Amino acid sequence: MTKFLKSVVLSCAVLAFAGAASDAYAARCGNNSAGFSRWLNDFKGEAVRAGISQKVVNSALQGVTYDSSVIKLDRNQKHFKLTFDKFYASRGAPLQGIAKSRYQQNRKLLDGIERRYGVPGQVVVAIWGLETSFGANTGNKSSIRSLATLAYDCRRSDFFTNELMAALQIVQRGDMAPSQMIGAWAGELGQTQFLATSYLKFAVDYDGNGRRDLIRSKPDALASTANYLKAYGWKAGQSYQPGTHNYAVLGKWNKATVYQQTIAVLAGKIGG
Repeated sequence: MTKFLKSVVLSCAVLAFAGAASDAYAARCGNNSAGFSRWLNDFKGEAVRAGISQKVVNSALQGVTYDSSVIKLDRNQKHFKLTFDKFYASRGAPLQGIAKSRYQQNRKLLDGIERRYGVPGQVVVAIWGLETSFGANTGNKSSIRSLATLAYDCRRSDFFTNELMAALQIVQRGDMAPSQMIGAWAGELGQTQFLATSYLKFAVDYDGNGRRDLIRSKPDALASTANYLKAYGWKAGQSYQPGTHNYAVLGKWNKATVYQQTIAVLAGKIGG
């Protein structure tokens, strides 16, 4: 065989492999609802092989359908592109008065959380207010359905497949039933909006009832928020304003600079 012919054969083999890999990837995700049912059936098998019981898989994923509204929301995240002044005016400033009130109303709980985790109550309250208006707006979408839709979608399939698996683990360990997992459009859960993987790692049973319930239990939700920040290196008794170590920790909560700034400024106003 000539060098030229060998080169042609090799090129064809590479193209064939690339095409097969592309087809395999296409089978794993999609940009519309056409292949969702097939993908979901495949995922059920993966979940069982990963250690999720068949009972949990059936209860959580039976009848789950593609949610096109979630995809639209995923493609339309513009608020984090605002300047800090505009972002704070729309998100932080309206919360200042009620945030101070919530801080005083929950002072005993917040002081106990600070003693255990080292995170000041005003920081926890600022996050609580920014995420869900102090638990008033925790979301109205099925987290399982949202996560399944985003896991199937090709844009961030691997990330959300991991989140969906974590959501099933939350069900399996008995924290919540699938029907109780109602949250934001990207699957965030609770009064401070935890992704499922963070829920597994950082949620605590602060009220001592045997379950980590970040939706219905205010003590669990606020303590878990403090536990999250502590786990990422929060240093008790130190400043959390820009340029400090603790301010960098706020970046672990939300990567958007305007959001970090808003937490710091709002918390400072709450604490006087």
